[in-house]
Amino acid sequence: MEAIVQRVLEELKRLDQSADKQFPVEASARHVHLSQADVEVLFGTGYELTFARDLSQPGQFLAKERITLIGAKGVIENVAVLGPARAQTQVEISITDSRVLGVKPVIRESGKVSGTPGLAIAAGGKAINLSEGVMVAQRHIHMSPENAVKLGVKDQQIVRVKIHSERPTIFEDVLVRVNAQFNLSMHIDFDEANACALGKETKGEIL
Repeated sequence: MEAIVQRVLEELKRLDQSADKQFPVEASARHVHLSQADVEVLFGTGYELTFARDLSQPGQFLAKERITLIGAKGVIENVAVLGPARAQTQVEISITDSRVLGVKPVIRESGKVSGTPGLAIAAGGKAINLSEGVMVAQRHIHMSPENAVKLGVKDQQIVRVKIHSERPTIFEDVLVRVNAQFNLSMHIDFDEANACALGKETKGEIL
């Protein structure tokens, strides 16, 4: 009996330690980050993106503006714009979206647009043609330096993450992104979210 009790206690301890290292997993819908120059082409000289609500990462927000993506094979309307404006315009879509648009799916870390395909972005009767900037964002975890110490990882490390959901899934090739301004959360696209049956309380754990 003592041996059974000890095994149970050890398992409970392991579960507590596991829960302590879990983090929120969020689905990132298709969206666009616009440069200020492109904001002004689409919406007018001196135009500033209109705040709608805060996002999970500090300083990032959903804008009220919406745009249309125009590819070689199809169109996707009512696409979210995220603020604030960035140095370079970037479009983040899923592989399913890329097939609808007729754009080659290129998986990249956000911000690394060199060598990615382009498309057209339209709003209010105006349009811009991107020569590059369209990507399927590499799944990643945002975390602070303190989070990184606790989880035993470092910036730019590639890890495996188990998703604790109704359809448990292990994701390979997850990028760790460490910055003092980040809140702890993992971001996946809608294709990945559907694959693991992501819910509002779904957690991830680095293996």
